Amino acid sequence: MILPLQQLIDRLKALPGIGQKSAERVAFYLLNASQAEVDQFADAVHRIKSDVHRCRRCFNFATEEFCPLCRNPKRDQDAICVVAHPWEILKIEKTGEYHGLYHVLGGLVSPMDDVSPSDLTIDALVARVQSEPIREVILALEPRLDGELTGMQIASRLNPLGIEVTQIAQGVPVGRDLEFADEVTLGRALRGRTPVP
Repeated sequence: MILPLQQLIDRLKALPGIGQKSAERVAFYLLNASQAEVDQFADAVHRIKSDVHRCRRCFNFATEEFCPLCRNPKRDQDAICVVAHPWEILKIEKTGEYHGLYHVLGGLVSPMDDVSPSDLTIDALVARVQSEPIREVILALEPRLDGELTGMQIASRLNPLGIEVTQIAQGVPVGRDLEFADEVTLGRALRGRTPVP
């Protein structure tokens, strides 16, 4: 196979969810596309790295200082839903059940992977709760050991501040990534959230 084509297929295969056949389809599509289409695709890939950064308030993806959710005055300003990764916000938003703010941790506490609470944005979450009129923090973390450890770390920091810390109900299957939960199940889990001791 021609080296540039093979290099593109190899790069595409490195993306999550893209196997050999999908990578070949995309590569051959781009090979047959017009130069303008390929340039637009390349520009979009370049801009995602040059123009997208983390929101200064919640650590979601943003193109300005604050993400669109943080800038929206119609969002409930007294609740923060805590997620591990930005793409989990999209899943929760699709439920239509939650209208508050978010906070992205950047991962989960994982002793096996050498990720400690200080590697996450837990300190920034505590600072937000202390400086904003927050009444409830909702933990929407993976229902597995790493999510439980992370939730306990957060609750231990927020409970002394008098903040209600809840977690989404376990309608999300144990051991499954939040990313793969359907909107109905995730919506029910948000409605059935419970206090964190």
